[in-house]
Amino acid sequence: MKNDQIHTVLGAAGAVGQAVITELQAKGLSVRGVGRSLKRSDIAVVQADLLQITEAKAAIEGSSYVYLCVGLPYESKVWRRDWPILMQHVIEACRTTDACLVFLDNVYLYGPSPLSVPFDETHSQQPTTEKGKARKQTRDILWNAIESNAIKAVVGRAADFYGPKATYSPFYISFLERMLQGKNPQSVATPGKLHTYANVSDLGRALVALALDPSTYGQAWHLPVGEPITVTDMLSIFNQEMGTSFKVSFLPPFMRKLLAFFMPPLKEVGEMMYQFESDYVMSFDKFKTHFPDFKVSTYQEGVKDMVASFK
Repeated sequence: MKNDQIHTVLGAAGAVGQAVITELQAKGLSVRGVGRSLKRSDIAVVQADLLQITEAKAAIEGSSYVYLCVGLPYESKVWRRDWPILMQHVIEACRTTDACLVFLDNVYLYGPSPLSVPFDETHSQQPTTEKGKARKQTRDILWNAIESNAIKAVVGRAADFYGPKATYSPFYISFLERMLQGKNPQSVATPGKLHTYANVSDLGRALVALALDPSTYGQAWHLPVGEPITVTDMLSIFNQEMGTSFKVSFLPPFMRKLLAFFMPPLKEVGEMMYQFESDYVMSFDKFKTHFPDFKVSTYQEGVKDMVASFK
């Protein structure tokens, strides 16, 4: 591999984008970060709106690898409108410059719910939610490009994540942010249900591992997660790390629906509640088998780094 190859990270200001950059820098690779208002002094930076094809092409031009780690506002209408356009623009830009696309996907495209326990990459893709349908449409656009040999690409699907700078984590919003204010954390999950979570640092390392291994191309891979765990058990780890004794309050469904009238983010969460109302366990056995030496962070390690990043 030549060191003059450029690794371009789209969504470089986000938690996973930053983790990808950290891993690329650790490997001594040339990095370009792309964002609408990105400011960094340690890498080459391009400010671009990927919904504009000319800006997308300019941002990606000359790249050997492109990591699509963009996060759009958590609104169904925005996802339906913008994700297909964004994917089409990135595909065209990668095709033009012959770059390999590494797509950070999520698991919303699986359905119908409840999902199998555990679920893997072979699970049916019949989503019933609007966000799930938007992600499935976006995935299909990419898959058509892969199967027609328009571009080289690999997909890494991530579970709900936590860790350094993960402001959109279920363990930051109304959780760690409240604990740092001296308040008890809150959760919309059903008490006692198991869930698997990914450390953003692991996601960054895993995406780079996929990019640098051409044998992974043309496939979807579940990215590493920790063991299934409950919200209460995660709180114990946060309390241990912070030296606190907070109790978590679980928001009953009727209260969540009531508050959703006044809090738009809660309304958007509503259709995705199936992920938190029953055990939701993602298998990454395929990745584990292909990369047997990959070390998955413990929840203790991830929480320690997360707390430190927000303090």
